[in-house]
Amino acid sequence: MRLLNNLSDTQLVLLFQDGDVHAFETLISRYKEKLYSSILFLVKDKYLAEDMFQETFIRIIDTLRNKRYNEEGKFLPWAMRIAHNLCVDYFRKVKRAPSIVTSDNQDIFEVINVVEETAEQKMMRRQSNEKMYIMLDKLPEEQREVIVLRHFGDMSFKDIARLTNCSINTALGRMRYGLINLRKMMTEKQIAL
Repeated sequence: MRLLNNLSDTQLVLLFQDGDVHAFETLISRYKEKLYSSILFLVKDKYLAEDMFQETFIRIIDTLRNKRYNEEGKFLPWAMRIAHNLCVDYFRKVKRAPSIVTSDNQDIFEVINVVEETAEQKMMRRQSNEKMYIMLDKLPEEQREVIVLRHFGDMSFKDIARLTNCSINTALGRMRYGLINLRKMMTEKQIAL
């Protein structure tokens, strides 16, 4: 299992397609935090986010097993698109617009990455995340969406623009204003993360 951690996403996908279940487990552990967090930001419901997270990986497994996955870029942006589309489909079904909360494109959310942490580090990470979630919740929906797709999905602005049905310049503008608004809130509330 330790050797699998050193492989690229593409290598892990190919191994999984050849029947190596541990390769897929490695992919899951590599990206579960980012995917789950972004889904939770979108749906704002822990239980719904867990269901969507599972559905995302069911779709990923089906696509990989049927060898329909095209290596057009990174695995994570592709998985994020699946998760995002599932969330959009859900909100279409319940006929309400998604309320999207996102993260900052700076190093603020490096704390979300799962590393061996002490109890104190976990507590500090949880407190920092809670502060950020509160601030992110106050951003306009379009700004939150672009920031989460950029940060968690590692998506390009071209992909974000296509996914959100806007121009690249609009996506860039939303990111810029979202970051400005987050900085203002941090300054006003004297929050340091």
